[in-house]
Parts: sequence; structure tokens; C-alpha cells
Amino acid sequence: MPNIVRPYNETESKKKQVEQMFDNISENYDFLNRLLSFKIDIYWRNRLEKKVISYNPEKILDVATGTADLAIEHAKRTNAQVTGLDLSQKMLNYGQVKINNKGLQQRIKLVKGDAENLPFHDGVYDIVTVSFGVRNFEDLEKGVFEMGRVLKKGGKLLILEFSKPSGLFAPIFMFYFKRILPNIGKLISGDSKAYTYLPNSVDVMPCGEDMKNLILKNGFSEVRFKKYTSGVVTIYEGIK
Repeated sequence: MPNIVRPYNETESKKKQVEQMFDNISENYDFLNRLLSFKIDIYWRNRLEKKVISYNPEKILDVATGTADLAIEHAKRTNAQVTGLDLSQKMLNYGQVKINNKGLQQRIKLVKGDAENLPFHDGVYDIVTVSFGVRNFEDLEKGVFEMGRVLKKGGKLLILEFSKPSGLFAPIFMFYFKRILPNIGKLISGDSKAYTYLPNSVDVMPCGEDMKNLILKNGFSEVRFKKYTSGVVTIYEGIK
């Protein structure tokens, strides 16, 4: 179980603080994602989406869907019915506008809810995805278990998350990630803590073999992972 890092203080629950944080930054969230990642986040999500497409799913759940970027890609690139779930109503509101503008209201349903207590029956989904969301779980193991619970037998879990880079690129990235990114995020979002929380939450997040073993421990029979961009992010793929 990783150490718990909270966005604002050590007294309130992480869950409440994460909801507040995303409500606070929702207006600038998409813009900052593109800016702070130099649009590489689009490439990372495309890597995950290729795996989704290969499974030809009928029902997909996107956990921590935020403003629904990944849910929209699921609907555009597969024939599946897509459900997106998030703690932050303001993030979902922005996502719904995007869905409406693309005419995908019949294909995507957005639900406000808690990833650690998913409001769905057992064995409903062919695929569960979560993109840059698991590090925000208060109880990571419970969240992984819940995602497994709502998957059908043989269903797939796909997690895209920041990890710890290696090689010559690592010190350059870490300087940017911890020194420059938080200041840009603070300036544009107006939230002085949200983009400091980001690198701090990655610091305590299990990655690589540790994350693989955590997923195996919580309802999955087979797990593999692949690193991208010198290990800045990792995609984990688990089979229930």
C-alpha cells in the first residue's frame, strides 16, 4: 500500500481533496494537459486506445474519466457503449459538453461516482480503462479490486499512469516535472497546490513490477506492462 499524498492538507480525506482539486482546475484542465505534456499525452492515450480496439469490446468503463477525452476516443474508435465515471462533477460537466458537441450522447454515459465503490453490478464490462487516475485513489488496492469486480471473466483492465523515468532523460524530466511544471500549472489554473500534488503523488505511486504485483494480488490472473517515453508513463494490462 503506497503512502498517501493529499493535495491540500493532512486532515481531510484524500478523496474529498481530490474532488475539490479537480473541481478547482476543471476550467483549464484540457489546455494544461496539452501544454504541460507538449501534447505527448495524446500519443500516450493513443497507445492505450490501440489495445482497446484490438479487443473489440461491447461495453467499456472509463474510470477517472475527467473531461471524457478517453471515453470519447473509445466511442469514436470502437462500437462499444461507454460509461465514464469521475468524482468531480465540474470535470464531468465539461466532458458532457464535448460529448454533446461530437453527437455522442447515445454512446457515452457519464456518472459521478467513486472508483473505490463503483456503482455497477459484478461482471458487466469487457474493458475497464483508467488514464492518469489511479494515483488519485485513496485506497489503490481497493480501487483495483473494484475495477476487477465489474469486469467480465476474461475482461481486460488497462491502466495508463505516470511512472519513474530512467536513463539520461530522467534528470531532465524530473527537473521539469518538479520545478517548472508546478509553477506553470499554478499560474494558469490559479490552484497553488494541484500541480505540486502531481509530482508528489507520482513519487509514492508503485510502478513497474510493484504495480504489476499489486494488480495480480487484487483479482487478476495475468498482468503485463510496457513503458513509454523513457519510462515517463507505463501502460499496465491485466486479465481477470
